[in-house]
Amino acid sequence: MKKPSRLYASTTIAALGAFVVALTVTLPTDLTTSTAFAQDAKEPAKAKPLTSKAKPAKDQPAKKDEPWPINDEVDDPAVWGKVFPLHYELYKKSVDMQRTKHGGSEAVPRTPSQADPRTMVSRSKVEEDIGLKTMWQGYAFAADFREERGHAYMLEDQKFTQRQQVVQQPGACLNCHASTYVANKKAGEGDLTKGFEKMNVMPYGEAVKLVQHPVSCIDCHDARDMSLRISRPAFIEGMRAYKASQGIQNYDVNQQATQEEKRAYVCGQCHVEYYFKGPEKRLVFPWANGLKVEQIHAYYDEIKFRDWTHAQTGAPVLKAQHPEFELWSQGIHARAGVTCADCHMPKTNHQGTTLSDHWVRSPVLNIKNACLGCHQKKDAKITENELRARAEQIQDRHWNLRQHAMTALMSLISDLKTAKDAGRSDVELATARYLQRRAQFYLDFVEAENSTGFHAPQEAARILGESLNYARQGQIAVRDKNFIPTVPVVEFPALLPPAR
Repeated sequence: MKKPSRLYASTTIAALGAFVVALTVTLPTDLTTSTAFAQDAKEPAKAKPLTSKAKPAKDQPAKKDEPWPINDEVDDPAVWGKVFPLHYELYKKSVDMQRTKHGGSEAVPRTPSQADPRTMVSRSKVEEDIGLKTMWQGYAFAADFREERGHAYMLEDQKFTQRQQVVQQPGACLNCHASTYVANKKAGEGDLTKGFEKMNVMPYGEAVKLVQHPVSCIDCHDARDMSLRISRPAFIEGMRAYKASQGIQNYDVNQQATQEEKRAYVCGQCHVEYYFKGPEKRLVFPWANGLKVEQIHAYYDEIKFRDWTHAQTGAPVLKAQHPEFELWSQGIHARAGVTCADCHMPKTNHQGTTLSDHWVRSPVLNIKNACLGCHQKKDAKITENELRARAEQIQDRHWNLRQHAMTALMSLISDLKTAKDAGRSDVELATARYLQRRAQFYLDFVEAENSTGFHAPQEAARILGESLNYARQGQIAVRDKNFIPTVPVVEFPALLPPAR
């Protein structure tokens, strides 16, 4: 295995602070009663029975007459926090809002209303970037898409996004915005998968009544011994499909993944690309062909899936969703065995105790703990400022290329809209529309991915280069009906599936 080079092994950006969602415990919507924690996942404790014999964390004195307060039915992080108060204390800091150069968000004050009681939100991306609003025309994201902020806000931000007003979202959305393990078990009368299926298809307004907290300790930790476990059926099924594409049948992620792999997999339960399959709205991770963008796009082409029809051009387009896990898997850190938790939840000393830092945030905000430990093993003189500069240089270059790809896509959309408004037929525009589909999904894949290219800089640059190429080919196709693009054109039926 190759060692990470100094050129690429700098710290990750703020948005992957979201990437580690599953290793955290989170807060209820009322942040004044915040509850959360998660125990050190690097070296899980030995299994202990659910009795007073089980030892609490070092920072919490054992009380012989009290039973072990957490079990497989407790999803309230405050209860877990009674056993691990130092972890809980750190996690409460996830309410903080701080920008890096290319990620995060300052708190933006807003006047609360009866419909939306929030007094602070993050910055609106669609109001600041007309390109995003244009490429999502006809889809709910054109109405509301904001900068990322901490896990403390993940449930309330999903509840009150304007997207809920544009389209009725399904309960499947809660998979990445709430603690769903206990809710799924209860809905399925003890069967996690059956409960998952029931909650998927529920209207969001009905399903959200079954959850109380953002993603919590129990979603990632076994209450008996604090070992990591995968609790989201969609990830279990997605990894089974991905491993099958590699010739490994019936893969069981909880039984066959290593502890180190799980330090990334628990985060990949949410920070991934997905779609809602069929009228049952089953949450599916499209990994049957692999994790790369072209493999995911090929999967969608094979099943003739579209998220919506673009309002200006009529193209059958897709919306990418936070594929941090997929992009990370193509990068130097993944190759070197560095997981999400290593960078976003590094070891720290808190009140004299060494533990995993449950203040999940960008490593750029925590370079001393997140980066120097590894990098100084190879270069004792390396500094925090140097590592920060490397990370920002990678992201600066990525952003510049992203702007070129966005310009090309906007040009294609403009050309297609003009041709459509002029009366050009669907047959005449089919090739250009398909090229918009590809260009837009590739661009959105790295746009929705929250590292600004850092997780896999060369792969992100390749994806943006392909996006730009497809957009320019699409412009040629508008002008030349005999143009043959470099990829086969896939035809789509006229009828639309229900919007996801």
